[in-house]
Amino acid sequence: MRRGYVGLAAGAAVLAVVAAGAGGYAAGGERESVAVRVPGAESADAGFARDMAVHHQQAVEMSYLVRDRTGDEEVRRLAYDIAQTQANQRGMLLGWLDLWGLPKVSAEPPMTWMGMGDMPPGQDGALMPGMATNSDMRKLGSLKGRAAEVFYLQLMTEHHKGGVHMAEGCVARCAAGPEQRLARGMVDAQRSEIRLMADMLKKRGAHARS
Repeated sequence: MRRGYVGLAAGAAVLAVVAAGAGGYAAGGERESVAVRVPGAESADAGFARDMAVHHQQAVEMSYLVRDRTGDEEVRRLAYDIAQTQANQRGMLLGWLDLWGLPKVSAEPPMTWMGMGDMPPGQDGALMPGMATNSDMRKLGSLKGRAAEVFYLQLMTEHHKGGVHMAEGCVARCAAGPEQRLARGMVDAQRSEIRLMADMLKKRGAHARS
């Protein structure tokens, strides 16, 4: 998986460079001197990329956990889709940080870029809104069958709600157009999956935890 992330990051960087270069041509076809604006290390663009990369990584881990613990094709298909989508998006986010020459970690608390840096520290590994705790992850890893399916759907529903909140923050605050567009896509896709997971929980006689 790490190799995939590297490839995706490199691809994102190449696309961004090409896009930046394309903007350097005037209507008459002559090259203009254009200064490419790079976000600051503590900007919303950088903060969202760092925090959402961490957020996505946990979703990938949860999805692979449940795929090993159930034979239900509906849940396995959803888990695979979430794992692949969020792994790809994580690669793009890390690729932008590389392209901008910015660190992938910050001394500032998570969510500082959203004005939430003063929120209480995350408990038991839940660093940001919607993230599962270490205890939740251990419990998911101990379950099988329908119990694993229900707990995964509950955890991922909360995870997506936190992710939507963060993505909406980027839409409102980020300056980089491609990152804003990615964030809008996250909002739409994760809201749709929240509705899908509500139906899947109902079929299993359960409901979201919050």
